[in-house]
Amino acid sequence: MGDKSLRTEPNAKTDALAHAVIGGAIEVHRALGPGFLEEIYARALAVELRSRGIAFEPEKSIRVNYKGQVVGEGKLDLLVGACLIVELKAVQTLAPIHTAQVIAYLKATGLTLGLLINFNVVRLRDGIRRIVLSPDNDA
Repeated sequence: MGDKSLRTEPNAKTDALAHAVIGGAIEVHRALGPGFLEEIYARALAVELRSRGIAFEPEKSIRVNYKGQVVGEGKLDLLVGACLIVELKAVQTLAPIHTAQVIAYLKATGLTLGLLINFNVVRLRDGIRRIVLSPDNDA
């Protein structure tokens, strides 16, 4: 791994939103538990975030550029507060490709923080990954 001092740490607002989203996800997981499809958790988390007054855009489309040309679109599960990417999963185990997906979204949007949340776990804290865009992600 590279020098951690080169990491682009998110600002206080983004960090606070991340904590609020994690709190909402924990509440959803506490109520529903593991075993449902990803879309169920996405809908439930949307309900929870709305009830907490947290601004978000579900299924936010983003442009993918290559050498200055738009070559396609990606879709974020949630864009929270216009500064935090939240990618939801309901899988047996998070794989490196899931982290790579969040890093790709961070690069495409220019944002610095993403949360990868897997609801298919017994304890939700075991399914949460905080991903900060850094020079290490350029590999």
